Amino acid sequence: MEQLELLTLLLDSWKEGVVFVDTDHIIRYLNARAKKQQAKWGDIIGKSIFDCHNANSGKTIRDCFVRLQNGEEEILFADHADHLVYMRGVRDTKGKLIGYYERYEPVVVQKLKSDIHTDESRYPDQ
Repeated sequence: MEQLELLTLLLDSWKEGVVFVDTDHIIRYLNARAKKQQAKWGDIIGKSIFDCHNANSGKTIRDCFVRLQNGEEEILFADHADHLVYMRGVRDTKGKLIGYYERYEPVVVQKLKSDIHTDESRYPDQ
């Protein structure tokens, strides 16, 4: 198995989307999940990341990109009710930023015991 095929299969096995963008902000790769998540935009490989975001998000992407250029590795980009979006820098072997990827992470909401069990008689020892 070729290394590229192996890496593609590995990234496609992730349950969450991954979108890689170069330093010119051109989308170069989407894993299988990201392709489903971004389907409303059509085929976006080779297009600007800014074509898929509103002006406010575009400003945030630019601001995060500067931070990545200045050495940060990963930045929380967006905090939605059901998922978080991170931007993470990708660097060559000399440490030069060659791009970044957006990764999505689901938000797991844990309810307090009191929210789940309101009947205290279920806990006689407390």
